[in-house]
Order: sequence, then structure tokens, then C-alpha cells
Amino acid sequence: MKLALRHSLIAFATTFVLFTPALAADTEFFPAAPVGNISPPFSEAVRAGNMLYLAGAIGVDGGKVVAGGIKAETKQTMDNIGANLARHHASFDDVVQCTVALADIAEWPAFNEVYKGYFKKHYPARMAFAASGLALNARVEVQCNAMIGK
Repeated sequence: MKLALRHSLIAFATTFVLFTPALAADTEFFPAAPVGNISPPFSEAVRAGNMLYLAGAIGVDGGKVVAGGIKAETKQTMDNIGANLARHHASFDDVVQCTVALADIAEWPAFNEVYKGYFKKHYPARMAFAASGLALNARVEVQCNAMIGK
């Protein structure tokens, strides 16, 4: 039994090492736009092969969170994501996964009401959770990944 377990672990480790991709030569990092004279310490997007990884977005316009509650913030957040996708020659049709952070999980139904209108072909895989605090006291933050260049 111990020998079988040892062989299984060796097979797993070999597979992990052989098939774990290194940072591809075609990986591109797109810095986030400066806020005033401060450059944020993250990229707005990273393209690695045919995947586009977007930074999280909140419902800001002109540097401030939009007024109007969760629905207004969700709309602005999704519009911001759409603009980021467009800058990288992608659209919501290319999105395969999103992660959603809500300041209040009770606002999940209102969030979904707006969110679902941005996906015409399919809904991406998604995870949502409640957070105790988001940047700029936002009600929602959404991060998406898209498959591009199919």
C-alpha cells in the first residue's frame, strides 16, 4: 500500500511540474491608469496566451463611486468592465469567469438583476461573497477573466 501511494505521489508531482505553465513569453501586463500622480500597484489587465485577466472593478466615474445604491453601482461597475474589455479587443461574450464581492450579501438579488443584462450569449462561471469593506466604500467589486483570440 505504501509503495502504491508513493508511486501515486511521484506521478502527481511529475505531472504538476511538467504541465504547470511558466510565465509565457507572450504574456503582456497593462498598467492601471494613474490616479492623480499615483500609479496603482497592479495591472488593469494581464494577457497570458489566450486568457485576459482583468483587475477588479468598482462603480466609479470621475474617481468617485456613483450615487444611487447597488443597482447604480453595479451598472457603472459593469460599464467599467466593458470599457476595459473593449480596450483589449474583447467583450462580455468572451468572459468565462467572474468573482463578485458585495458589501452586503442581501443585495445579491438586486446585483444579479443588473449583472445578467450584460451577458447575451452565456453566463460565465461565477463566485460571489460578502466582504467587510471594499475600496472607496463601494457596495460591489467584480473581477472577470476572458478567453480571447479563439
